[in-house]
Parts: sequence; C-alpha cells; structure tokens
Amino acid sequence: MRANYKVELTSGIFLLMGVAALLWLATEATDYGMQVGEETYIVSARFSNVADLKERAPVKIGGVSVGLVDSITLDPVMFDAIVKMRIDERFADIPTDTSASILTSGVLGDRYVGLEPGGAMEALTDGDEIFVTQSAVVLETMISKYLFNTSKEESQ
Repeated sequence: MRANYKVELTSGIFLLMGVAALLWLATEATDYGMQVGEETYIVSARFSNVADLKERAPVKIGGVSVGLVDSITLDPVMFDAIVKMRIDERFADIPTDTSASILTSGVLGDRYVGLEPGGAMEALTDGDEIFVTQSAVVLETMISKYLFNTSKEESQ
C-alpha cells in the first residue's frame, strides 16, 4: 500500500508541474514582455485593416522592438483604423518618410507593426503621423480571392 501512495504522489506532483508550466506559457505567449521607458513619443498611422493587432503589440524596426502600440481607434469619417504607437525616446532618429506595415510573427500569428525607415533628414517627433502604410494581409481574404479568380477563369 505504501508504494502505491508514492506513485500517486509523484504523478500528482508531475501533473501540477505540467499545469503550472502551461499557465506560465499562456501568460508569456500573450504578454509581449517589452517595457517602454518613461521617455517616449507618440506617432500615429492609418490602416484600412489592422486584422487582430492588439494594444501593447510590439513596434519593430529590422526585428528590433522600438516601442509598443498604445491605442487603436476607428476614424468615424474615413473608417480607417488609427494606430497610435509609443516609441522609446532612444529611437528618436526615425525619419519622417518611414513606412508602417502590419506584419505577422510566430506560430500563433501575433501581429505587430513593422517600420521601414526612409531616407529623410528630419526625424519623427511627438504627434507626427506616418503616411505610407500597408494594411494587414488576411489569410481568409487571400483564399477567397484565389478561389474567386480561379472560378472566373474556368467559366471563360
């Protein structure tokens, strides 16, 4: 009877450790983990589709996180999504002709904003807007366009 108790206790501890590992993984996968310093500036960009971009998603240049998405709102007149990004002051030399794209990273398909610096001599400052943008590519839209175009070619 004593050996059975040890097996049950060992498997119970193993099960609890597995549940704890899953909880830790779930919190780490949803939290981007980047902390923006106290000194930041905010820039905005307009997108026709942000897909499932979320607040606190990273803003990256060349794969390096330079800030976070601060807020996402809808323009009631143009029906564009306005994304405000909080950029760390350490990256104050981002050119004004920078372009912004909504990109996908990771197995889970997390969205982030990718910035592609231009060549302008002036740098973005607090309150500036990025005008050159590329919206998110939605897989369902691409599939439906492919299916629609295929059926269109077959009918001709």
